[in-house]
Amino acid sequence: MASESMASVPLTLPVLPLDDEVVLPGMVVPLDLSDTDVRAAVEAARAAARAGTGKPRVLLVPRVDGTYAATGVLGIVEQVGRLSDGDPGALIRGLGRVRIGAGTTGPGAALWVEGSTVEETLPDPLPGAVTELVKEYKALATSWLKKRGAWQVVDRVQQIDGVGALADNSGYSPFLSVEQKVELLETADPVARLKLATAQLREHLAEQDVAETIAKDVQEGVDKQQREFLLRRQLEAVRKELRELNGESEGDESDDYRARVEAADLPEKVREAALKEVEKLERASDQSPEGSWIRTWLDTVLELPWNERTEDEYDIRGARAVLDAEHAGLDDVKERITEYLAVRKRRSDRGLGVVGGRRGGAVLALVGPPGVGKTSIAESVAHAMGRKFVRVALGGVRDEAEIRGHRRTYVGALPGRIVRAVKEAGSMNPVVLLDEIDKVGSDFRGDPAAALLEVLDPAQNHTFRDHYLEVELDLSDVVFLATANVLEAIPEALLDRMELVRLDGYTEDEKVVIARDHLLPRQLERAGLEPGEVVLEEAALRKLAGEYTREAGVRTLERSIAQLLRKIAAQHELGDRELPFTVGPDGLREFIGRPHHVPESAQDPAERRTAVPGVATGLAVTGAGGDVLFVEASLADPETGAAGLTLTGQLGDVMKESAQIALSFLRSHGAELELPVTGLKDRGVHIHFPAGAVPKDGPSAGITMTTALASLLSGRLVRTDVAMTGEVSLTGRVLPIGGVKQKLLAAHRAGITTVVIPKRNEADLDDVPAEILEKLEVHPVTDVRQVLEIALAPAVVPVEVAA
Repeated sequence: MASESMASVPLTLPVLPLDDEVVLPGMVVPLDLSDTDVRAAVEAARAAARAGTGKPRVLLVPRVDGTYAATGVLGIVEQVGRLSDGDPGALIRGLGRVRIGAGTTGPGAALWVEGSTVEETLPDPLPGAVTELVKEYKALATSWLKKRGAWQVVDRVQQIDGVGALADNSGYSPFLSVEQKVELLETADPVARLKLATAQLREHLAEQDVAETIAKDVQEGVDKQQREFLLRRQLEAVRKELRELNGESEGDESDDYRARVEAADLPEKVREAALKEVEKLERASDQSPEGSWIRTWLDTVLELPWNERTEDEYDIRGARAVLDAEHAGLDDVKERITEYLAVRKRRSDRGLGVVGGRRGGAVLALVGPPGVGKTSIAESVAHAMGRKFVRVALGGVRDEAEIRGHRRTYVGALPGRIVRAVKEAGSMNPVVLLDEIDKVGSDFRGDPAAALLEVLDPAQNHTFRDHYLEVELDLSDVVFLATANVLEAIPEALLDRMELVRLDGYTEDEKVVIARDHLLPRQLERAGLEPGEVVLEEAALRKLAGEYTREAGVRTLERSIAQLLRKIAAQHELGDRELPFTVGPDGLREFIGRPHHVPESAQDPAERRTAVPGVATGLAVTGAGGDVLFVEASLADPETGAAGLTLTGQLGDVMKESAQIALSFLRSHGAELELPVTGLKDRGVHIHFPAGAVPKDGPSAGITMTTALASLLSGRLVRTDVAMTGEVSLTGRVLPIGGVKQKLLAAHRAGITTVVIPKRNEADLDDVPAEILEKLEVHPVTDVRQVLEIALAPAVVPVEVAA
C-alpha cells in the first residue's frame, strides 16, 4: 500500500468561494469576476501580490448550500481579462490541497484564512496493485473519451504519470456531481482518491450502457412503425387497383387539382413542384393529415398571380401632376419616383425590361417624423404609376415567420406577409408599403428585420423563397416603399439595401398650402359642411400652423381644423351661428382656445426664459422632428453648495461629457474671455435641461451649454432671437453635427431669427427651403468665441455680482 508523508506549510490566503463548483489540483478554470465574492478574492490576492513577489494566490473553497468544505485548493491567478462572452474574468490554476484553519485579516473585502498545505508522496517504484489501478482508470477514461470523440484528450490522459494527478484529472468530468467532486477533494490519500475516481467512472459507464440499450430498443420500435406504415400504403395501392378493375369511382378531387394545375399559367418550376404535390395527394389516404396540408398549399399556389402584371403609366408629366395634386412639398420623393418612371420608360422602349433575370424594381426608405405624409405618399405613387397598392404593417412584428412564412410541417402554417401582399394585389408588380419598418422587434422567434434582407435586395429578390411555398417568387418588379420615424432603429445591413429619402417636415408656408388644399376640404366633408359654408382665411391657417400646432407634420393641424369645424357645425345646429361663416385669425380663440406655442419673441421681455443670465437656446432633433431646447445654468453659494458639476434633465453619457468639456474650456480660457472663473473652484455648477421627463443625448448642445455658462459668469443675457447647435471641443473648436434642416425648421417655427451652426455644416444649408433661409440669419462659426460674440447681449449686470 502506498505510504503518505504529510509536510505542512502554513499559508494565509483570501478565500474564493465556489458555489456548486469544485476545482481540483492541476485544473485550469476561468472564473467570472462579475460575482462579488470572486472579484473581492482576486483583488485582495492581487493587492497582496503587489506588496510581495510572485503571482496572486487565492484559496479555492467549494461552498455547497452555504457550507464551506474543510479542504480547499491553492490557486494561482494566471491572467485577468475578458471571458468569451465579454464579461470580466480571471484564469486560475489549481496547485495543491490546503487544509483550512482559522479565519484571519487581510487587505481588501475578501475573507482571509490560515491554512496548511498537504504534500503527497508515494514509494518508488509503485506497488503492483497501484500500477494495475492506474491502468484500469486510464482504460476506462479512454473508453469514455472515445465515445465522445475527444481524441486529443485521450493522449493527455495517457501521459499523466502521477497517481494523485490522475485522480484529480477526473475533476474535468461533467457527469460528476458537486458532492462527488468534494469527496475527491477531501480524500488526501492519492491511492484512495484514484480508487474513488475509478469507481465513479465505472458507474457512469454502466449507466451509459443502459441508456444506449434503451435508445436501441426505441429505434427498433420506430423501424417497426415505419414498416407498418409502408405495408398499409401498399395495401391502399392494391385496393385502388381493385377498384379500377371493378369500375368503381374513387372520387376525382386529386384529378381536379391536376387539371387545375395543368390549366393554370404557372412558371415551369412552379408547375413541376405543384404536380409533385398532386402526386402526393393521390397517394395520401383520406385519413392522413398530409392531404389537407397539400390541398391548402395547392390552393395558395394556384391563387398567386404568377404571370399577372399591370402596365405602368409612362406619362411622366401626368404622373408628376398626380403627385403634385395629391401632396404639397415632398420634392425629393416626387423627383425619385419621376426618375424611376423615366428610366423604366427608356428601358421598355429599348427592350431592356428584363436584364439577367431581374426587372427594374425599386426599394425606397422614407424616413421622417410622424405626420409628414410618408404613408399617404406611397398610395399616391401607386396611383401615379397605375399599379396596385398593398400596405404591410410591420409595427410590433416579432416573428421571423411573419415575413418568410411558416414551414408546412406546422399546423395552421401560412405564407409570409410578402407573399400574401402579392396575392392580395393580384399582380406581380404592385407598390408594397412596408409601414413602420423601424418598429420591427426581435426575440426568441427570430429577427424579422433579418428576414427582410433578401426581400429588399434588388440583386436577390428575383429568387425569393418563402418557407411555406418553397418555390422561387420573383419580386424584382415590385416597388417597395418602407417608412420609418427613427433612422437609427433600422439595422445597418437592411438600411444599406434601401435608397434613403429623408422627409424632414414642412415649412409654415407648406403647411398653409396643405391645410387649404387638402386638410380643410376633407374635414369640411367629414363635418357635413359644404365647401363654401365655412371659410378659413389664410391668416387664420397660418396662425393655426404657427401658434396652435408646433410639429414637423400636419396631424395636429388637421385635428385643430376638425375641432373648429365641429364647433361651428354644432353652433349652427343649435341656432347660434349663421352660415356661411368666415373665420379670421382673431376668431380662433373662440373655437379652440388660446394658442399653445407663442414664440419667445412675442412674449413680454420679462417673461422670456432668456430674461436672466445663464439661459441659452439650443436646437435638437427628436423622433417628432426638430425642436427648441433651453439650457439653464446656475452657481451654488460657496458656503452651502458643494463644488463640482451637477447635471439634471435625464441626460445621456455623451451630453454629460459635453457639459464637462464646456466647463473645462471656460476654466482654462476664462482670463482670455474676460470671465471671472476663479470662483468656480469653490462653487458648484448646476446645468439643467427642462422637460426632465424626456431623455436627451448627443453632442450638439456643446456650444449651447458653453454659452449658458459664459452668460452666467459674465452677467450678460443671451439674445432671445438666437438659437445655436454645434459640438464643442476642449480647445473651443465648433465641430459639425447632424439634422441641420430639421433644426432650422424648428427654429423658424419657434420664432427664432438668428441661428448659429458649425462652419463645416454650411453645405447642409442647400437642403433647407429657400423661404426659410430668407427669414433666418445663419452664422456658420468655427470657434466658441465667435458664438459668444453673436449670442451674448451687452452686459447689464456687473460681472462681480453675476459671479
